[in-house]
Amino acid sequence: MPRLENCSWSCSCTARGRHKIQLESTTAPLTAKVGEMLSSSVSSPSLTLVGPGARSPSTSSTSSTLNLSQHLVQRSVVLFVVGAFMALVLNLLQIQRNVTLFPDEVISTLFSSAWWVPLCCGTAAAVVGLLYPCIDSHLGEPHKFKREWASVMRCIAVFVGINHASAKLDFANNVQLSLTLAALSLGLWWTFDRSRSGLGLGITIAFVATLITQFLVYNGVYQYTSPDFLYIRSWLPCIFFSGGVTVGNIGRQLAMGIPEKPHND
Repeated sequence: MPRLENCSWSCSCTARGRHKIQLESTTAPLTAKVGEMLSSSVSSPSLTLVGPGARSPSTSSTSSTLNLSQHLVQRSVVLFVVGAFMALVLNLLQIQRNVTLFPDEVISTLFSSAWWVPLCCGTAAAVVGLLYPCIDSHLGEPHKFKREWASVMRCIAVFVGINHASAKLDFANNVQLSLTLAALSLGLWWTFDRSRSGLGLGITIAFVATLITQFLVYNGVYQYTSPDFLYIRSWLPCIFFSGGVTVGNIGRQLAMGIPEKPHND
């Protein structure tokens, strides 16, 4: 009997030890796996704190959108005011030199200009000034040539000088004057812009503005003295080209605070 008891006890201990070893070998990988999951979840950067000081991504994106909208409105207002003021001053110069002729009731108004002249020119300046940096960002070619306000002010002075020359200079014919103003306009682009987008937009603006002016003159809204190019002066596209480049530089300078799209080769 003692031998049987010792044998049964030893067998039961052996079986219990084997069962324990099997349990340990089974639970060890599970324990290690759970530990890895807990450590990775604790160290994961995707977990964010929720509290009164935390900001959700949707809130930050909304605030950035509002800031961009406010900046866009401010730039539009500044460009509109600049365009309207320049239109009043330059149009007054053209009227005093008898280059453009308005009806008699218009001459007695403020600045001897029709009400729609500053309105249309201000709106056009806002559109062009916003379009230049937008095209630069879309093409991935940020404009960085002479990006300072001193250069912009010199560009405005040269544009005013070109407009003044169109009314003051006397040539044998309008073709010589047109070639001179064309050279001055290209010189303005080369001095203050030198970008393909600026050249392309300047030519497009000159073409569209010339068509609109011809339509207005054809319908008798106002007229030019000594027209030599489909009811208008042949040098008028040069004025529109240099004006587009000037307003574009102003718009680019106002958009300096907006991050620009990098160029992708």
